[in-house]
This record gives sequence, C-alpha cells and structure tokens, in this order.
Amino acid sequence: MKRLFCTALILIIIVLSVPAINAVEVNTSAEAYVLYCPDNGEILLSDNADQELPIASTTKIMTTLLTLEAAADDNRTVEFTDEMTAEGSSMYLKRGEKVTLYDLAVGMMMQSGNDAANAAAISIAGSIEDFAALMNEKAQKIGMSHTHFVTPSGLDDEDHYSTARDMALLMAYALQNDDFAYITSQTSMEVHFIYPADKFITYPNHNKLLRMYDDCIGGKTGYTDAAGRTLVSAARRSGLTLIAVTLNDHDDWDDHIALYDYGFANFEMKTFHTDERMIDVVGGEQDSVLLDAADVSAVVPKEHGEVNTQIMLPAFLYAPVQAGDSVGKVSYTIDDKVIAQAPLTASESIDYHNNKRSFIEYIKDLLHWHS
Repeated sequence: MKRLFCTALILIIIVLSVPAINAVEVNTSAEAYVLYCPDNGEILLSDNADQELPIASTTKIMTTLLTLEAAADDNRTVEFTDEMTAEGSSMYLKRGEKVTLYDLAVGMMMQSGNDAANAAAISIAGSIEDFAALMNEKAQKIGMSHTHFVTPSGLDDEDHYSTARDMALLMAYALQNDDFAYITSQTSMEVHFIYPADKFITYPNHNKLLRMYDDCIGGKTGYTDAAGRTLVSAARRSGLTLIAVTLNDHDDWDDHIALYDYGFANFEMKTFHTDERMIDVVGGEQDSVLLDAADVSAVVPKEHGEVNTQIMLPAFLYAPVQAGDSVGKVSYTIDDKVIAQAPLTASESIDYHNNKRSFIEYIKDLLHWHS
C-alpha cells in the first residue's frame, strides 16, 4: 500500500447549488458573549470574546469537572471541616457531616455551593492553592489561553478571570464527561448524606434556562458584585449542539434564548452520503475492489453557498489490498472551506495474482486498466 499515492490523483467534483446565507445580528446586554458550536469548533456570534473578566460561580464548571474525574477513580467520603466553610451560596454543609465527592459535585451544580467547592478542592488536592494549580493545568489542556483560576468557588479575586471564549471551550469539554452532562441537565437532585445517614436534601438547580427553554441541556449561573451576572449554558436540537456564554449581563436568560433562537434558525447538522465506487487493482486476484465511504455529518448554514464534493483517489491500486485500508478520501467544501471529510476504504482484501502471465498478457492488462 506504500505505492498507493505515488500515482496521480483523480479529482471528481460534484456541485450542489443552494442560496447564500442571510445572517441576522443578535443584540445582548452582555459586556462579553459568545455563541459557540462545539460540533465544528466555531464561534457563530460574539462580542469581546477574549476580554478577561471575572466569572463568578461559572468557575464551578471546572471545579465540578475535576471533582467528577476524581470521583470516577475514587468516590471517597468527605467529612466537612471548618477550613472548608465559605461565604456566599451554599449547600449548607455542617462540621462533621459526610458526603461523597459525587454529591459535592451535585451541590455545586444545583445549589452553587461554595462550601461544596472548598470541600472538594481540599479533599482532592489538600489545599485551595494546590487545587487551583490543578484547575489551571486543566485549563491549559483545554486551550483556555486567557484564563487564570485562584478559587474553586469563583469568589472575587483580581487574579481570577476568564473570557467568554474560554468558558465556552470549558463547557464543551465538560459535556464530554457523562456524569457532568447528566448532573447539569437536571432541574433538581437529591443528596443522601453518608453522615447523618438519615439526612436527605433535594437541591433545585439555579439554572432557570432548563425550565425556560426546551432545548437547554445544562449550564451554570454565577453572580458577584465584581462580575455581575454570568451564565454559561448549552442547548441541543436535531443533533446540533450550541453553547452560549454571557459575562456581566443583567438580562442573561433572555439573551441566551435569543442567541439560541438565532443559532438554530440559521444553522443545522447536515449528513453527507457518498455512493460506493469501484477502483482497479493491478496484480491482484480480482481486477477491482469496491470502496466504502461512511456517512459524515457537518454543521452548515441553513442558507449557504455551493457544496462541493471532492473525491480523491489514485488511478489504480497495487495488490495486495487489505480490507479497511484507507485508499483515498472524500471532502465536502463550501466556498473552498472544508466542512467534512471521510476516508474511502477497501471493502475487502485482495491478494497477489499468483499465476504467471506472458509479457503480452501483461501489456494487455495495462492497456485495459488505463483505457
């Protein structure tokens, strides 16, 4: 298969005609905002996307994510101590009470518990400072290049900040964690305390968007005097996922709805299909092999330019060919921008042709393959 692409590529272009997009702007009250599509990694709308601002309790998206990752390895029981207390919003833990790491995550996402955030941080890393180092390490991994964490709760600190773009990246990453995706989608959850064993509390989710917008699948609220109202949320419709972030926005519920209405009205998840095709095989027990192309989905404007399908293949293959070998690819483009790609793979294996052929037969075969 090393010689596959030593031959010239055959380029086949299929054009589908559709009209150009007609976008409409959305006005918000936010100091900074983004509407982000994690399915293609693109920001659809934004203003001041990279402005570093305080983010209040939306910080707990990161704290919850790290807590759930730790719980997946060891869902340890945490005993609440005086050093874990915090001002502000709370899941009302008392000294000596015991809950699991998972339930601390519930307390953060439902009740925005600062006490839960401190308890998780100290239990996992030994101190608030060491946990903040874990938060910043994860932020770098995610690609949050304009973010610095100091506290697990998001209480005001001049060195604790992020951006609308970075918080969208964080939410997209966190949603890949099944436990996080489940918890953030719930309108309320019950916590069963380890001690006292007879204590049960049902915590409502502060994210009202779950009840206001049918397509909302989660999010996290925040507020401090310095940050104002902050909100990170996600919504999904017909396979398309969108994430909205608003920072310092006094009308965040309505603004998120307006952003989602724009996104779902103007973009969609589209599936592309490529028909099977044959390609000649030189020196094999069969003269050709069938190629498979998996269906591939991409986010496209509902009104867009021409969709070009480009199928790239060598003129022929040399035996042997192994089933599943990638022998080419199909690309879908709009305005010369690749929106989706899929490999073209051999559907079956073809061994060398073992029978000896005369020189004349070999020439005839070559003429046939290139005719």
